[in-house]
Amino acid sequence: MSVTVRVPAKVNVQLAVGAARPDGFHDLANVFLAVGLHDDVTATAADELTLTCEGPGADQVPLDRTNLAARAAIALGERYGIEPRVHLHIDKDIPVAGGMAGGSADAAGALVACDALWGTGATRDELLDICAELGSDVPFSLVGGAALGTGRGEKLQLLDVGGEFWWVFAAADGGLSTPAVYGEFDRIAENTAGRAIPEPEASPALLDALRSGDATALAATLTNDLQPAALSLFPALKDTLDAGTAAGALAGLVSGSGPTTAFLCADETSARAVAAALTASGTCRSVRVTTSPAPGATVVQR
Repeated sequence: MSVTVRVPAKVNVQLAVGAARPDGFHDLANVFLAVGLHDDVTATAADELTLTCEGPGADQVPLDRTNLAARAAIALGERYGIEPRVHLHIDKDIPVAGGMAGGSADAAGALVACDALWGTGATRDELLDICAELGSDVPFSLVGGAALGTGRGEKLQLLDVGGEFWWVFAAADGGLSTPAVYGEFDRIAENTAGRAIPEPEASPALLDALRSGDATALAATLTNDLQPAALSLFPALKDTLDAGTAAGALAGLVSGSGPTTAFLCADETSARAVAAALTASGTCRSVRVTTSPAPGATVVQR
């Protein structure tokens, strides 16, 4: 018996980052938008917990119990007294180490797939509680759509989206570690004399733009406080951002901790033109066109 769950990538249309907390995390105002790039996670009954992975970047995915998908299966099993005898297969399409929450998506996918496979009867709130234990982005990967994440990003408030947005994502030739980017954020903050880091708050103008489905208004409000840190560690991303905006994107920004860059476009025609220009520019490894919002973790086969 097998269950396959499809899980979306995300883009942070706003990522406001507060000062480092005593526990090492940062308070966030993190506006997530799920996009139509997906991983598929299949859970199959087995004699022991094993993982396989295929797709772009699969060679970078750990296949032991450090993998978030494996940790999700273990956490669910511990919660319900079930030995996690399951084979997890990840069919990757979300860029690996690209700031689009691919690992978090796989964790949410494994959680939902194992829940269905084992018939635990877990409630949505119970699954979200496990997600929050696994990582800051995992709860949003479960719910999808659009949401404001506060705390370290795990406390979600669902948001209304009034229309479809067209995006181009440019995957960089290389990766960035999320802890390294936050460390660089802290270093930059410490070296900026006299600058107090404000408490993170969601932008009312950005929330209005999402609610109305106005791409031009949304483009004017896109922000990512981690972008200077990502550019400091990966300066070539500026060339990609410049190429995308020069090609007609309404706005471009680093997605999350990077190094994937995201370009919001007015419509499909514009998105296709921006994608072609980015491909021709030689500033990125690959380019994808898709839309948002997208649904969260969804069982597609059982």
